[in-house]
Amino acid sequence: QMQLVESGGGLVRTGGSLRLSCVASGRPSNNYAMAWFRQAPGLERDFVAGINWSTGSTYYAVSVKGRFTISRDIAKNTVSLQMNDLKPEDTAVYYCAADRDAHGGAVSVALARFDYWGQGTQVTVSS
Repeated sequence: QMQLVESGGGLVRTGGSLRLSCVASGRPSNNYAMAWFRQAPGLERDFVAGINWSTGSTYYAVSVKGRFTISRDIAKNTVSLQMNDLKPEDTAVYYCAADRDAHGGAVSVALARFDYWGQGTQVTVSS
């Protein structure tokens, strides 16, 4: 059972930046993909960005492409999300997730594919 612990959320003004981090309790194998999802009040949990642990291939939601960057640190079992040019619509609880069966360098965007979840960290962007 893998545990994921997020950190780095907070309150920032429009146009500001935040960096989220997620530490995994064990080393993800080469079959893993890691991702960030977010959920705003009253809305569904949506894919934000993902990275294949083996290949480093990345994938982004259209709404964040060019503003957010996902990366991994294999030595530290950590995946990070650098968020720049933040907007009020980015306000949400952000969740780290792990897919333990992501073969072929793939990154799934489907919530149901992910096996492990962190507790979430709040990001609030004021206008």
